[in-house]
Amino acid sequence: MDTGIAVKNRILQLCEERHLTINRLATLSAVPPSSLKNILYGRCQSPKIITIKMLCDGLGITLGDFFDAPEFDDLEQEIR
Repeated sequence: MDTGIAVKNRILQLCEERHLTINRLATLSAVPPSSLKNILYGRCQSPKIITIKMLCDGLGITLGDFFDAPEFDDLEQEIR
């Protein structure tokens, strides 16, 4: 799994846990819905950390909470 897919999966997992739609998360985090959808649909493979921080703020979690998930433990090396 690469980082982009891991980020996407984590966002979807957190939304599901909190019963949030993607549009609601975008509103709560002040991230444009189009930016969030670009991450989720794979058009943005490496979202900026500030975007992830804004999503975390909207979810009421820290960056540490976001990245403290199994999908980030076994990421493939991205430098080729």
